[in-house]
Amino acid sequence: MEELIDLLHSGGYSCVIANKGKIRTFTQRGVADLYDLLTQEPEFLKGALIADKVVGKGAAALMISGGIKELYTDVVSSNAMNLFQTSDVKVSFAQEVPFIWNRDHTGWCPVETMCSEEKSVEAILPLIRDFLERIRGKKQKRMD
Repeated sequence: MEELIDLLHSGGYSCVIANKGKIRTFTQRGVADLYDLLTQEPEFLKGALIADKVVGKGAAALMISGGIKELYTDVVSSNAMNLFQTSDVKVSFAQEVPFIWNRDHTGWCPVETMCSEEKSVEAILPLIRDFLERIRGKKQKRMD
């Protein structure tokens, strides 16, 4: 895990994942990389070790659903920790915070807000899917 944490910080990545002898790095913001892995390469998450910069409740739900083994994160929300307590994921962190800020620090992260009242991983996953489809749809329209 130390190697992943060092790589996370030295490489400026948002997330580093190790599984099956491979280490992969990720740079997208938010939950997009985790969601893409869960939906396109779920076998890479199963049993994985993850080092991540920030983990809110949405990311926690994706990691639990993917069956990861262990997580280190610099910052984790209390809502995410509550969800992890219902799982077998081993979690370590530098700082626990009441919530994850949005990008301009004016309030809660939209995914954290959207997931805050949900109690189960199963209830959170469709919310994340719909959120990412809306975001990606907006980006596609700007490119057209």
